[in-house]
Amino acid sequence: MNCNDSHFLSLDAAAREAVTRRTFLRQSGGGIGLAALGGLLGAGAAAPAQGAMLQGFPHHAPKAKRIIYLFQSGAPSQMDLFDPKPQMQEQRGKDLPDSIRKGQRLTTMTSGQKSFPIAPSIFKFAQHGQSGAWFSEVMPHMAGIADEWCVVRSMYTEAINHDPAITFMQTGSQLAGRPSIGAWTAYGLGSENSDLPSYVVLTSFGTGRKSDQPLYDRLWSAGFLPAKYQGVKFRNKGEPVLYLNNPAGMDRSLRRDTLDELASLNQHKHQQLGDPEILNRIAQYELAFRMQASVPELTDLSNEPESVLAEYGPEVRTPGTYAANCLLARRLAERDVRFIQLFHMGWDHHGGLPPAVRGQCSDTDQPTAALIKDLKQRGLLDDTLIVWGGEFGRTIYSQGAITETSYGRDHHPRCFTMLLAGAGVKKGLTYGTTDEFCYNITENPVHVHDLNATIMHLMGVDHTRLTFRYQGRDFRLTDIHGELVKGILS
Repeated sequence: MNCNDSHFLSLDAAAREAVTRRTFLRQSGGGIGLAALGGLLGAGAAAPAQGAMLQGFPHHAPKAKRIIYLFQSGAPSQMDLFDPKPQMQEQRGKDLPDSIRKGQRLTTMTSGQKSFPIAPSIFKFAQHGQSGAWFSEVMPHMAGIADEWCVVRSMYTEAINHDPAITFMQTGSQLAGRPSIGAWTAYGLGSENSDLPSYVVLTSFGTGRKSDQPLYDRLWSAGFLPAKYQGVKFRNKGEPVLYLNNPAGMDRSLRRDTLDELASLNQHKHQQLGDPEILNRIAQYELAFRMQASVPELTDLSNEPESVLAEYGPEVRTPGTYAANCLLARRLAERDVRFIQLFHMGWDHHGGLPPAVRGQCSDTDQPTAALIKDLKQRGLLDDTLIVWGGEFGRTIYSQGAITETSYGRDHHPRCFTMLLAGAGVKKGLTYGTTDEFCYNITENPVHVHDLNATIMHLMGVDHTRLTFRYQGRDFRLTDIHGELVKGILS
């Protein structure tokens, strides 16, 4: 359509100006997003569907119905938690050999150091379960369910600083603006609960480093996908969602009448302009109305047995803590929310790592294990995929000086560890190996794109076929990359 098109000429002046080039491109491009939203008007304004599966999805029988992604923001130190290197005790304080570093780039925080002293972990490790998986002493609860975990020690990424690395993990690109993995999942598979968002985000602050790297809402953005698929963040202070209560003098029936009138106006505007974002607006208003009833019930813990609350640890009753968010994640999973993502800040330890790691593990270890045991007891672990990990690893050498009790570690993209559990992954498996310095991968490397391709596969999606046309190109979560990590699939 152009400015001489009869449809354009029939609009009034205000409507012509409101129509953007992006709107016309979406409309003339066939509009996968428009097709996915097209049922909204036919379904009626009172209760439009939160999201329907795209035609042909899933591509194969899924192992996982939902994902709980426990993102540890700031990058946990793999050699202090999951990948022990006891031989490094003999190398304490010695310079990292050039033959190991191989000229790989460093951050500006350590590139100026005159030496790179090796800092062995001060934590003790032991093997656990029938699988014999290695866990640090600071993670006794996660170690206690060792046979549930699939430990991938051979992750690597291309980004060396936090913001591009976290963005890369979430969107498949180091540059902001692409849809997040949760948004892609919601777009392709829709929702099984029309009363809650298909993609929910929960955040918490770590005690290990309270002023850690910030999080940005664009990390759970829908990017260029229809806006209805972006993650809905529950607040970690005060009410989880603002404005759940109606204003004074407005009851629920009056709110319903108001939304019906508003939907009618928006539908009229959509008929004039054809902008699919108007339909997204209708859908979000309707979802917000239904959340006024569903969220208070979701967050009401009065029916949770004391024995269950005790499993999650002493902070479970404090809203916004990692423990409280883990319990909330289980309750969201029970209600068939498709993608649940917890971001726990505080893992960026350039100095004073040992006490900071202890703090982070005191936040996360018990609640993580409790979540998995809780899901398993309720029969939900069989169709729920759990992912635990951060954006990259940490260096074996110390940032700054080391002592007998303290050291710091810089960013390290060349190898790090992530853990998976639940639907579709092998239990009690340790996959991939790193060299004796925990610096380079020696067996079964797994790129970020490979991990995301495998996550999508477990959800029944071929990652190469879940695409969205934008600015003349078909985009996908894994860009033009990604291979299934078949060795971890059950």
